[in-house]
Amino acid sequence: MLTSDAIKKIRRIEIRTSHIVQEAVAGRYLSAFKGRGMEFEEVRPYADGDDVRTIDWNVSARAGSPHVKLFKEERELTVLLAIDLSGSLSFGSHAQTKRELVAEVAATLAFSATRNNDKVGLLLFTDHIERFVPPRKGRRHVLRIVRDLLAHQPVGHGANLAAAIDEVNRMQKRRAVVFVVSDFLDGGWEQPMAIARRRHDVIPVRIFDRREQELPSVGLIELEDAENGSRRVVDTASRSVRDAFRRAGELRALQFETALRRIKLEPLVIQTGVDYVEPITAYFRKREARSVR
Repeated sequence: MLTSDAIKKIRRIEIRTSHIVQEAVAGRYLSAFKGRGMEFEEVRPYADGDDVRTIDWNVSARAGSPHVKLFKEERELTVLLAIDLSGSLSFGSHAQTKRELVAEVAATLAFSATRNNDKVGLLLFTDHIERFVPPRKGRRHVLRIVRDLLAHQPVGHGANLAAAIDEVNRMQKRRAVVFVVSDFLDGGWEQPMAIARRRHDVIPVRIFDRREQELPSVGLIELEDAENGSRRVVDTASRSVRDAFRRAGELRALQFETALRRIKLEPLVIQTGVDYVEPITAYFRKREARSVR
């Protein structure tokens, strides 16, 4: 049973993300995921007004006159949101935690998909699969996804990205657009991600907080691992401690990017406390640009 506060929160997210989708994201989503070139139909002679980028130069050379490729708009897509709810997502050094940011990003993606008549599904995971909502169409279904994402109280505290991606590979037989939304602090996900990439269009979405890479100088503090409960006292007044913490954070980010580069995936990286619309639209613009090359 949802509390009145939870219902109000869902409503706020619906209003905010619906506005963002309408004003900034939906068109970019359509171009990025349903752009020309998805499903070839035929080649025909060039006509005035045709986009010169659609010219098939090989056919034109053989025919002795310009010919263009025609494409059918791809049939509806299936979008699957694989969302990490492990303990580390409860952290946030701003007014917003990583989990709250995840909810808004996921809602924005879901509303963008349903606005373009795509199916949307949800997989919530920690160190095990917490909940699966099969892909369906419609605004009511997206509201159910947002509700489940906000209201679900995870049983697990740790994260097992590898198992979650394995589950995606097992259950989603047909090609889908899979957004894997996590802080990617867990390891061992590279091989399952590479397998998923061969079958699906996979977009890793890394959520991070700047305090995971940068400690303020505030003296002695106690840090707790939100996933295993271990605690440690750290002297943040020490420059060497702060430098070591920063280097460790930078190394994690570099290892994440290097692992994805090896399997030819580009991440969408979003920071708490910073407007997430621009990173999403910029990522979609890059995909759109690649699709017309």
